[in-house]
Amino acid sequence: MFHRRSLATLFATLILGLLVGSAFAQVELRMTWYDDGAEGVVMRELLDRFEAANPDVTVVMDTVPYSSGILESLPLQLASGQGPDIARVTNLGGLSQYFLDLRPYLDDAAYWDTNFGPFLDWMRPAGSDAIPGFMTQLTVTGPYINATLFEQAGIAVPEGPTSWEEWAEVTRQVAEATGTPYAMVMDRTGHRLAGPAISQGAQFLDADGKPDIDDPGMRSMMQLMIDWHADGTMNPDVWIGSAGSYAAGNEFFVNAQVVLYMSGSWQIGQFTNLIGDAFDWVAVPNPCGPAACTGMPGGAGVVAIADTDHPAEVARVMEFLAQEENLAEFYGRTLFIPGHLGLAESGVNFVTDNPLAAAALTAFSQQVPQLHPIAYAMQAYPYNFVVFNSIRDRLTQVFVGELTLDQALERIQADIDEALREAGAN
Repeated sequence: MFHRRSLATLFATLILGLLVGSAFAQVELRMTWYDDGAEGVVMRELLDRFEAANPDVTVVMDTVPYSSGILESLPLQLASGQGPDIARVTNLGGLSQYFLDLRPYLDDAAYWDTNFGPFLDWMRPAGSDAIPGFMTQLTVTGPYINATLFEQAGIAVPEGPTSWEEWAEVTRQVAEATGTPYAMVMDRTGHRLAGPAISQGAQFLDADGKPDIDDPGMRSMMQLMIDWHADGTMNPDVWIGSAGSYAAGNEFFVNAQVVLYMSGSWQIGQFTNLIGDAFDWVAVPNPCGPAACTGMPGGAGVVAIADTDHPAEVARVMEFLAQEENLAEFYGRTLFIPGHLGLAESGVNFVTDNPLAAAALTAFSQQVPQLHPIAYAMQAYPYNFVVFNSIRDRLTQVFVGELTLDQALERIQADIDEALREAGAN
């Protein structure tokens, strides 16, 4: 009896040891996450699938408020070496020093280079070929039109490559025929103006990667804006009537007070809720200039953090999430524009019962391959906010007669140069 009990005890001890050893062998990773909507639910489902296929790794999602958790707390955590293993961030360039280069740990780095290449420059240190992560969503700037007003006016919506000048003319005709107050409106931000300026030929950066603003393309787009505000084509309330910094023109579009609204893909959800069936709204391709037909990119990404104690396991998670079929599901269910060139080309099945939203998502997705390299370069430039803010403010001074175009361009360059000197980046 004693012998059998001893064997039973030994057997139980061995089983317990194996279980304890297995528990200690499991790696727990932490992901700092924020939600724009319900995309965290989709991410959790994908992580559950990863864990089912990789029982030695668990991923805990710490969902935090965007402003206090991502913009304020996370940079402090990263600077102190107390950050998570993985994080969802928007300040990609500004935090790039804290990101892990996944390249040595990936089974197929070429897949990442091919499908995420332009976006990797936003999240890697200058001159590096690091692969820190991938985009959870891409935002693209571009215009919306009130298609119902075109129908009421009996005027066809332009098809194919269409210039900004042509859009201004046709929207003026629609506004006049329908009694709409204004033909166009644009968000008050240099970022929104940047795509049209690049399309006109603006270079923004010189051969050394430094801002150089005064060129024929920039002058051309600024002059168009000056003319449109002077002749009433563009609603003045946003750029001239708005005090302070950024101002959006969405309320004028929602209230059917303009024919064309230059903004971006992030408006889709809001338009779905606010416009309802009041009128048909359509995202149209970015208007063309002599150099391009481009908007500006932006967005958020999931990145690996360099201080992780488990880089190989982090890479396994990231490779799983970045698989094309998994990202197609994530983008489709969250209604996010894919930051994946292959999916932008092939298309994503967006899960929505609103045909206008689905069409707009498809339209913006199709714009991704058309984004100009200068647009990507400006999005990656760490001081782009200095450039965009000065363009916004100085151009507004031209609208109200405080500066000439020549003076504005001189002041913009001076503003930028001073800001870079103060930052030690000149």
